[in-house]
Amino acid sequence: MAASNAAPVAAIKGQALNLTLATLASVVGFWAWNAIATLSTHYATTMELSAGTMGILVAMPIFVGSLGRIVVGSMTDKYGGRALFTFVLVATIPTVLLVALGGALNSFALVLIAGFLLGVAGTVFAVGIPFVSAWYPPARRGFATGVFGAGMGGTALAAFLNPRLVKSIGYVPTHVVIAVVLGVVAVLVWFFMKDAPGWESSKAPVLPKLIDASKLAVTWKMCFLYAVVFGGFVSFATYLPTYLRDVYAFDPSAAGARTAGFALAAVIARPIGGVLADKIGSKIIVLTSLVGVAILGSLVALEPASDVQAGPVFLGLAAALGLGTGGVFAWVGTLSPEGKVGTISGIVSAAGGLGGYFPPLVMGMTYNPDAENYKYAIGLSLLVITALVALLFVVFFVKSPRKESAVAKN
Repeated sequence: MAASNAAPVAAIKGQALNLTLATLASVVGFWAWNAIATLSTHYATTMELSAGTMGILVAMPIFVGSLGRIVVGSMTDKYGGRALFTFVLVATIPTVLLVALGGALNSFALVLIAGFLLGVAGTVFAVGIPFVSAWYPPARRGFATGVFGAGMGGTALAAFLNPRLVKSIGYVPTHVVIAVVLGVVAVLVWFFMKDAPGWESSKAPVLPKLIDASKLAVTWKMCFLYAVVFGGFVSFATYLPTYLRDVYAFDPSAAGARTAGFALAAVIARPIGGVLADKIGSKIIVLTSLVGVAILGSLVALEPASDVQAGPVFLGLAAALGLGTGGVFAWVGTLSPEGKVGTISGIVSAAGGLGGYFPPLVMGMTYNPDAENYKYAIGLSLLVITALVALLFVVFFVKSPRKESAVAKN
């Protein structure tokens, strides 16, 4: 749903309700999307998985969900956010139940296949960005996309609740609960959500739109930056339970609680990044984020003692990543040319998801179980290097939002 297809809107009736429903749908989608990652210790124990194999399992939903965002973003331009939100939520239900079946049968292959299909839940983000952008004028899109982006708090919900639900009610009932919540929210969306006034369905074929958007420099600049900041968040949120088990010997509930805290810090920081981007510009927000990621990532690599030292470091890193995600997508909502918000946001959000796909694989493959300290030194060093490269890229190759907006309109 391209924001440009809707007439510019001021504060009109329905903005708050639709933004709330979109954010709720995102929370539930992210909760389901992280169903496997948050129970990584459970799978590693019951299936006797190595760190590398576990990395493949937790990364599978990320990979499919990321690529699916490209198509879903374009479909949102054509069919609208109400229809696509409902579709994504309903389509996720059988995949969650299939994960439950695979785990109950102790079948790695079936859980892996289910994880592939579970990727549909991750496409919810590509629906929401064009949907909420259409409800708000350009000057407030940083706020709108930032609030919607806080829906990634579903990651925190999954990390905190899933291990506890498994412990209290069992593995299969936990997934049934998730499936029921998905169904309830899908009903709420279908009956109470509305597309923005003035929105019109895009009649352009999807493939030419994707090709056209891929020719824009702004698309690839935002793809790279979002792959770093959102990819960093996704990779930490999905792999952190495993990391905390290996480095700090936390049990699943303790690791889940700390992962939830990490995700929550990023969730709180994301809308702040969007609002600040509206006020002072995205560039300074993204630069601040990348500086924070580089510094705090270096401190994480030193394996500070838990929890007094490590806690603030991890929370600071999460906040830096969240700030950056808000800043980058404020750029996307403002700089996307007329009629292309959905398509570009789909491509950019896909890049962000893919940015979170590879780090868990790298962390698993470079993990050194025989080392007394710094077992994940290589993977964390690559994070720091990537943040520094992105920092230099923004300084030298990304123009200020105002200048780049002018270029995009030409």
